[in-house]
Amino acid sequence: MIISASRRTDIPAYYSEWLFHRLKEKYVLVRNPVNMHQISRIDLSPDVVDGIVFWTKNPVPMLDRLSELDRYPYYFQYTLNAYDRDVEANLPSKNHILIPAFQKLSRLIGREKVIWRYDPVFFNERYTIEYHCKYFKVLAAKLGDFTEKCTISFLDFYRNTARNTQSLKIQQETKTQQFEIMQRFSDIAKEYGIYIDTCAEPIDPDNSGISHARCIDRERLERIGKCTLAIGKDPNQRTECGCISSIDIGTYNTCKNGCLYCYANFSHKSVMKNTRSHNPASPLLFGEIGADDVIKERKVTSCKEYQRTLFDR
Repeated sequence: MIISASRRTDIPAYYSEWLFHRLKEKYVLVRNPVNMHQISRIDLSPDVVDGIVFWTKNPVPMLDRLSELDRYPYYFQYTLNAYDRDVEANLPSKNHILIPAFQKLSRLIGREKVIWRYDPVFFNERYTIEYHCKYFKVLAAKLGDFTEKCTISFLDFYRNTARNTQSLKIQQETKTQQFEIMQRFSDIAKEYGIYIDTCAEPIDPDNSGISHARCIDRERLERIGKCTLAIGKDPNQRTECGCISSIDIGTYNTCKNGCLYCYANFSHKSVMKNTRSHNPASPLLFGEIGADDVIKERKVTSCKEYQRTLFDR
């Protein structure tokens, strides 16, 4: 079983203490996002967790506690964009905090365990192709020694995303613009020893030379964990998505980063309400177990294959 922590919220930035409690107690309770009264109890013991993928814009709260993850194969998806506070309102300084944190994290755990994400890409009067390319190069120069690759994607206009980004006056990009910026990013990345892939974008790798990303990546987890995993593509993701199956332990409407393009927050009011009910010692990310809640044990097993082959000798 692979744990995703989390596509739904920034656990490293805001809920790391809760996460370490859950790993210590070796289980977590997760509400069904479709039916909040259905709660899954998920085993987090190293015997069944084959890997953890962290998604974050700020891992600083975890940096001094990484040794508590030693029994788990893991890596970070670290989003670091060139947007200002008009887009990413609550993030700390990129130059003084987030870039140094990326570099420190890589020094501590290795560049193969820190994936740079520059996403989502969108265009408006300020954030043009030239703007993105200029600052992508600035970031690549600072991150090239600390990661193997950068994953990019373009903004998807979910209903709440379209509503929250109205003030930005985003211009829908064309396929020509997408192809141009991907090629220019790829050329820049190569200068700094990084390769580019795309997250769930309908591109033709044969023509672009840019592959589809596997953000929750079986091969990377096998390399980090020194094992073979018998696990397939996640059927709940989009066709172009290369991720393997995982269980997400996050909750929507709990991220305080305040990014206008976020698809995981539906309203600021809900985020404030949920975060006020967060208890780091609770098995739930927010709130308490109510009389109408039903808790069921989710059956999980390790996906490691132990049979050796001719090529393992």
